[in-house]
Amino acid sequence: MENKNLTQEDVKKLNSKKGLMALLRKDVLSYSRAIRYVDYGKQLKKLQIELIKLQTDVIEKGERVIVIFEGRDAAGKGGAIRRITEKMNPRHLRIVALPKPTEDQKTQWYFQRYVEEFPMAGQIVFFDRSWYNRAVVEPVNGFCTEKEYQIFMNQVNDFERMILESGIRLVKIYMSISKREQAKRFEEIKKDPLKTMENDRC
Repeated sequence: MENKNLTQEDVKKLNSKKGLMALLRKDVLSYSRAIRYVDYGKQLKKLQIELIKLQTDVIEKGERVIVIFEGRDAAGKGGAIRRITEKMNPRHLRIVALPKPTEDQKTQWYFQRYVEEFPMAGQIVFFDRSWYNRAVVEPVNGFCTEKEYQIFMNQVNDFERMILESGIRLVKIYMSISKREQAKRFEEIKKDPLKTMENDRC
């Protein structure tokens, strides 16, 4: 058990249902982790309310919004998307996590399969990874040629300019963790696949 001087506010947080649940979640009792978990829940609720307001505005005005989540493996992209969308109206949003391209898709213009997932009026589309795979993941893993990479780099700015000029709002979020934390999360996932959910929490 950690040694910590608790304030009255800390004790109040730990004495709540969420605080007690957080204390009992782990084998090692951690006051600071439990307090962070309670604070995280309160902050998440506030942000979810703001996202519902945003979605209502998007629906009423017939806006089209794309939100891209990029980042290192195990950085928490999927978990972040789940958290922020769990209170939103599912009829007016889509979460897109495309698998590797099929043989037919490999013969198409690189951006084509992403364009097919773009939002209609009143809709928000969340991409769990996006066309930036070609800039980051594919070259490192040898999934594209140098020429394909260069073509992508020459086209991506024009492609995104066309998105914006068509009236779609584009939001790009990059999530990062240290290599040490990434290795720790991979190890946790190996031991327990359900950890993929927990790694996305505080």
